[in-house]
Amino acid sequence: MWWTRPLVRLAAAALLPLLVPAIITIALWVLPGDPADIICPPEICDGTAALAARWNLDQGPYHFYAHWVGQALQGDFGNSWRVQQGVPVGGLIAESLPTTAELVLLALVPLTLASLLAALGWLPRRLDPLWQAIGLAPAVIFALLAAAAIEIRFGAISHEGLPALVRLLAGALVLGVADGSLAAAIVGTRTTFEEEVKERYIGVGVLRGEPVLANALPNVLPALVGQLRARTVHLLSGAVVVEVVLGIPGLGELLFRGTLMQDFGVVLAASWAFSLLASALMCGQALIEILHALAIRRFPAGVLPTEEVPG
Repeated sequence: MWWTRPLVRLAAAALLPLLVPAIITIALWVLPGDPADIICPPEICDGTAALAARWNLDQGPYHFYAHWVGQALQGDFGNSWRVQQGVPVGGLIAESLPTTAELVLLALVPLTLASLLAALGWLPRRLDPLWQAIGLAPAVIFALLAAAAIEIRFGAISHEGLPALVRLLAGALVLGVADGSLAAAIVGTRTTFEEEVKERYIGVGVLRGEPVLANALPNVLPALVGQLRARTVHLLSGAVVVEVVLGIPGLGELLFRGTLMQDFGVVLAASWAFSLLASALMCGQALIEILHALAIRRFPAGVLPTEEVPG
């Protein structure tokens, strides 16, 4: 059935934001000791029991999870436990999310350009080893080199004004070329089109004088959208490392700080934000697959609408 795959994607998109906080909640209760004692040890904290009640840690994992999800669906993530104690976590997320969005969108620019050039056949196959060799270096290495260069060049003001923009652009470039991202975009797009042009309808279209790219694009669109979604999720994952190393104040850097300081309120919210982004991408892919399938069923290849039939 044509609708099976998009339906599975929509179901996964709906479950992911519920599954991620469940896993983090389980991890919190699996750690040795009482969750409230882990976050606020009695030997250094006063009123641990009161804090546990305030953070909903006193009635077990299910109550904590259900309360947190219920509040999150209303846009309330509570206050930070340690990262910025007492500050609403929603505000921290709102400050960090646009930076990560900019970073990922900028990183998609070289990948999209490379995919377009590969589809047009303007990137020769003999250069593939070069892209693959560049992609062998992990993002953390490129990020460390970029961070060192920026610190040396700008010094104490490297997190303000123009230097901050340079950090963002450097991070986007690192994400766009490291960990095989660029090579995957080029090879993946080229392979998709090469397989499609072997189809018989492409040959018939060429005999009619139709351009190969325009003829093949509608049929490979779902595959290209799937590749784009996978690349974007890959960039979101890499953004955590890049933001931490380059000191970019994004969602990944906030997630790292929350984890390092055992601020599970921040960890839950930041992870949930990442899961929502991944879910939105899956929903977008499923919608495009549905529209594509409906369009094909309405106007099969080689069949014109009634009003366009010659004679």
